[in-house]
Amino acid sequence: MKTRILLIVLLLIIVLPAVSQKVQIPGGDDIADGPVINFLETEYDFGTFKTGSEAIHYFVFTNGGSKPLVISNVRTSCGCAVPEWPKIPVGSGVKDSLKVEYNTKIKGAFDKTISVYTNDSGGMIELRIKGNVVKSK
Repeated sequence: MKTRILLIVLLLIIVLPAVSQKVQIPGGDDIADGPVINFLETEYDFGTFKTGSEAIHYFVFTNGGSKPLVISNVRTSCGCAVPEWPKIPVGSGVKDSLKVEYNTKIKGAFDKTISVYTNDSGGMIELRIKGNVVKSK
Protein backbone atom coordinates (compact mmCIF):
# COMPACT_ATOMS: atom_id res chain seq x y z
CA MET A 1 0.00 0.00 0.00
CA LYS A 2 2.78 2.45 0.92
CA THR A 3 4.63 1.55 -2.24
CA ARG A 4 1.54 2.21 -4.34
CA ILE A 5 1.02 5.69 -2.76
CA LEU A 6 4.70 6.51 -3.19
CA LEU A 7 4.51 5.45 -6.83
CA ILE A 8 1.42 7.64 -7.45
CA VAL A 9 3.05 10.67 -5.79
CA LEU A 10 6.24 10.16 -7.79
CA LEU A 11 4.24 9.84 -11.00
CA LEU A 12 2.37 13.11 -10.24
CA ILE A 13 5.65 14.90 -9.59
CA ILE A 14 6.97 13.79 -12.97
CA VAL A 15 3.79 14.19 -15.07
CA LEU A 16 2.24 17.44 -13.77
CA PRO A 17 5.07 19.78 -14.86
CA ALA A 18 4.98 18.23 -18.32
CA VAL A 19 1.28 19.02 -18.85
CA SER A 20 1.34 22.46 -17.24
CA GLN A 21 0.47 25.41 -19.51
CA LYS A 22 2.75 27.78 -17.66
CA VAL A 23 6.51 28.15 -17.69
CA GLN A 24 8.82 29.46 -15.02
CA ILE A 25 10.90 32.47 -15.99
CA PRO A 26 13.87 33.89 -14.11
CA GLY A 27 12.64 36.06 -11.27
CA GLY A 28 10.00 33.55 -10.19
CA ASP A 29 6.98 34.80 -12.19
CA ASP A 30 4.76 32.29 -13.98
CA ILE A 31 3.64 33.25 -17.46
CA ALA A 32 1.50 31.40 -19.95
CA ASP A 33 3.25 29.32 -22.59
CA GLY A 34 2.47 31.21 -25.79
CA PRO A 35 1.09 34.70 -26.43
CA VAL A 36 -1.63 36.06 -24.13
CA ILE A 37 -3.35 39.42 -24.60
CA ASN A 38 -4.44 41.09 -21.36
CA PHE A 39 -6.42 44.32 -21.71
CA LEU A 40 -6.60 46.74 -18.76
CA GLU A 41 -10.22 47.34 -19.77
CA THR A 42 -12.50 45.90 -22.44
CA GLU A 43 -15.18 48.61 -22.39
CA TYR A 44 -15.01 52.40 -22.57
CA ASP A 45 -17.82 54.93 -22.15
CA PHE A 46 -17.16 58.28 -23.85
CA GLY A 47 -20.17 59.76 -22.08
CA THR A 48 -22.05 62.62 -23.77
CA PHE A 49 -20.16 64.96 -26.08
CA LYS A 50 -20.88 67.39 -28.93
CA THR A 51 -20.66 66.76 -32.65
CA GLY A 52 -17.24 67.59 -34.01
CA SER A 53 -15.51 66.75 -30.72
CA GLU A 54 -12.56 64.38 -30.63
CA ALA A 55 -13.51 60.87 -29.50
CA ILE A 56 -10.37 58.74 -29.26
CA HIS A 57 -9.64 56.00 -26.77
CA TYR A 58 -6.57 53.80 -26.32
CA PHE A 59 -7.23 50.27 -25.09
CA VAL A 60 -3.99 49.38 -23.30
CA PHE A 61 -2.89 45.75 -23.27
CA THR A 62 0.08 43.63 -22.22
CA ASN A 63 1.40 40.42 -23.71
CA GLY A 64 1.26 38.23 -20.61
CA GLY A 65 2.61 35.19 -22.45
CA SER A 66 6.02 33.76 -23.21
CA LYS A 67 5.88 34.18 -26.99
CA PRO A 68 5.34 37.23 -29.25
CA LEU A 69 1.73 38.38 -29.62
CA VAL A 70 0.48 39.14 -33.13
CA ILE A 71 -2.69 41.15 -33.73
CA SER A 72 -3.67 39.92 -37.18
CA ASN A 73 -6.82 42.00 -37.64
CA VAL A 74 -9.22 44.36 -35.88
CA ARG A 75 -12.80 44.85 -37.06
CA THR A 76 -15.43 47.25 -35.81
CA SER A 77 -19.19 46.71 -35.89
CA CYS A 78 -19.57 49.81 -38.08
CA GLY A 79 -17.58 52.18 -40.25
CA CYS A 80 -18.10 54.90 -37.64
CA ALA A 81 -15.19 53.63 -35.51
CA VAL A 82 -11.67 53.38 -36.92
CA PRO A 83 -9.10 51.17 -35.18
CA GLU A 84 -5.29 51.33 -35.28
CA TRP A 85 -3.11 48.60 -33.79
CA PRO A 86 0.54 47.49 -33.70
CA LYS A 87 1.44 45.74 -36.95
CA ILE A 88 4.57 44.12 -35.54
CA PRO A 89 4.70 41.33 -32.91
CA VAL A 90 4.45 42.50 -29.29
CA GLY A 91 7.10 40.81 -27.14
CA SER A 92 6.53 38.91 -23.92
CA GLY A 93 5.75 41.30 -21.05
CA VAL A 94 5.51 44.31 -23.39
CA LYS A 95 2.71 46.87 -23.00
CA ASP A 96 1.11 48.51 -26.07
CA SER A 97 -2.27 49.90 -27.10
CA LEU A 98 -5.03 49.71 -29.66
CA LYS A 99 -6.44 53.09 -30.72
CA VAL A 100 -10.14 53.53 -31.57
CA GLU A 101 -11.50 56.78 -33.01
CA TYR A 102 -15.25 57.34 -33.21
CA ASN A 103 -16.79 59.59 -35.91
CA THR A 104 -18.47 62.38 -33.94
CA LYS A 105 -20.37 63.70 -36.96
CA ILE A 106 -22.96 60.97 -36.32
CA LYS A 107 -25.50 62.17 -33.73
CA GLY A 108 -27.15 59.92 -31.17
CA ALA A 109 -26.33 57.17 -28.73
CA PHE A 110 -23.94 54.45 -29.83
CA ASP A 111 -22.75 51.10 -28.50
CA LYS A 112 -20.19 49.49 -30.82
CA THR A 113 -17.95 46.44 -30.66
CA ILE A 114 -14.35 46.02 -31.74
CA SER A 115 -13.22 42.47 -32.52
CA VAL A 116 -9.49 41.92 -31.98
CA TYR A 117 -8.02 38.83 -33.71
CA THR A 118 -4.72 37.53 -32.30
CA ASN A 119 -2.53 34.46 -32.08
CA ASP A 120 -3.56 34.15 -28.40
CA SER A 121 -5.15 30.74 -27.76
CA GLY A 122 -8.50 32.53 -27.30
CA GLY A 123 -8.24 33.77 -30.89
CA MET A 124 -10.53 36.78 -30.65
CA ILE A 125 -11.43 39.22 -27.90
CA GLU A 126 -14.24 41.74 -28.08
CA LEU A 127 -13.93 45.34 -26.90
CA ARG A 128 -16.80 47.83 -26.60
CA ILE A 129 -17.18 51.60 -26.89
CA LYS A 130 -20.32 53.55 -26.11
CA GLY A 131 -21.46 57.11 -25.70
CA ASN A 132 -23.88 59.76 -26.92
CA VAL A 133 -23.19 62.46 -29.49
CA VAL A 134 -25.39 65.58 -29.20
CA LYS A 135 -25.70 68.50 -31.60
CA SER A 136 -23.25 71.30 -30.92
CA LYS A 137 -24.81 74.72 -30.45
